[in-house]
Amino acid sequence: MGIVLRVEKSSNNSARDSVARPLAAIILAAGKGTRMPGDMPKVVYRVADRAMVEWVVDAARSVHANPIVLVVGYKQEQVRALFATPDDGDIRFAVQAEQLGTAHAVHSAVPALDSFDGDVLVLCGDGPLIRAETLQKLISRHRSTGASMTLATSTIDDPTGYGRIVRDASGRFRAIVEQKNATAEQLAIREVNPSYYCFVWRDLARALGEVQPNPRSSEYYITDVPEILQARGQRVEVIEAVPTEDVLSINTEAQLREVDQVLSARLEACR
Repeated sequence: MGIVLRVEKSSNNSARDSVARPLAAIILAAGKGTRMPGDMPKVVYRVADRAMVEWVVDAARSVHANPIVLVVGYKQEQVRALFATPDDGDIRFAVQAEQLGTAHAVHSAVPALDSFDGDVLVLCGDGPLIRAETLQKLISRHRSTGASMTLATSTIDDPTGYGRIVRDASGRFRAIVEQKNATAEQLAIREVNPSYYCFVWRDLARALGEVQPNPRSSEYYITDVPEILQARGQRVEVIEAVPTEDVLSINTEAQLREVDQVLSARLEACR
């Protein structure tokens, strides 16, 4: 059985075409980071002298997302402590008590957005190389096309470990296929999913109720949502907007140092 959720009817097309719609953000920040040194939540580790999740929150604020919902879990008090000042009034918290996948994490944020009606970014808290200009491109494509969901992709030389973007013969998006489920032909695809999403919130909330547990992991994945939306006849858009450099992931101490160097050099170049 999928995640059970009550939601209102989806927004109509005229509402979707309005560039003035409210914008919220959900940032996934519940994980431990089992291959990292120490015993902190992964998103609390510092790059360029700040917790990595703070860089993601800054990017969401730069495109005027409000509220910003942080989905927390493991040692959540450490994440909460980063956003405990009067200037953090735009921050809300949602608790993912068990880590049962990305769709489950987003579902945890539903109560925090109970009365919200607009667009929502879904981002990962361990992606500090995120840029506001990338998010703005994502939002602009989403709103100009009247899409239910838009994802930003990147084409990289080594796509190992990333979900592949599968397109049809005309170049239209068909699916995100995780590496462990990909065929040999799909593994050769270099366009990947760095997990930058924009949704019509009501459409996403309704689709979450149809996500089924993965047969291999028993977890609920947000990468199943685009196919659910398309099966309903709703539009899914793709924009190749994430710079290759920004796709660097942080799962180990060595990767943490690498991202720190990239971000520090970027900041120095802007001074």
